[in-house]
Amino acid sequence: MKDVSMPVRTFNGHSGNVTAVGFQKDRKWMFTGSEDGTLKIWDMRQRSGFQRSYPSKAAINTAVLHPNQGEIISGDEDGNIRVWDLTANACSYELVPDGKCAIRSITIAPDASLVMAANNRGTCFIWKLNEGGGGNVFQPLHKIEAHDTYCLKALISPDVKYLATTSADKTIKIWDITNKFQLEKTLVGHQRWVWDCCFSADSQYLVSASSDMTAKLWKLNTGGVLMDYKGHQKAVTCVALNDNN
Repeated sequence: MKDVSMPVRTFNGHSGNVTAVGFQKDRKWMFTGSEDGTLKIWDMRQRSGFQRSYPSKAAINTAVLHPNQGEIISGDEDGNIRVWDLTANACSYELVPDGKCAIRSITIAPDASLVMAANNRGTCFIWKLNEGGGGNVFQPLHKIEAHDTYCLKALISPDVKYLATTSADKTIKIWDITNKFQLEKTLVGHQRWVWDCCFSADSQYLVSASSDMTAKLWKLNTGGVLMDYKGHQKAVTCVALNDNN
């Protein structure tokens, strides 16, 4: 039986907690964001792995890869959102939506039509993403006062019909993108902070992770819990769903 307790590879280079990770679609490279204030690119095909580093000046809380595979969008503790152009090897766009309020989560639609960012105030900012002469341009579209406290995760569904937000208020909220971001449902069941969530490929289900040491599987059309996943002894802070089929 294969030993899964040992890492296949270890990537060293950050001097602070790693808060974000993602992979290029062909798995040729991956990226990481860290509280050390850097975004790093790692070549999966090379033994050393490390390829390049971008300084963000503040702790990075979130980072996502643009569907064009050529840009990474990061959000940091000082409230900055930056677009990193991997071809130009530089920051190509920067904005600060709410002063020094930390950006907690960023999500981009699979069709690259929308970008959303959630912050520590519980506010979610939505921009329409347009191609400009110098690259992507963020056109303000909407703002949601999603929660009264920290918004920990924002995620657009694969069909680009819904936005899910999770919060320190113990809830998950589902917003209808097609109906001017009206609140569709509030999912109640976790007993502590809800840190992360993930949609199924058909956008009909959601998996959530919480400080209450559980993960839950929700059926979105009813708002009910289908499964409770228990077994952790401490907070569950991230979740992923293998739903390729």
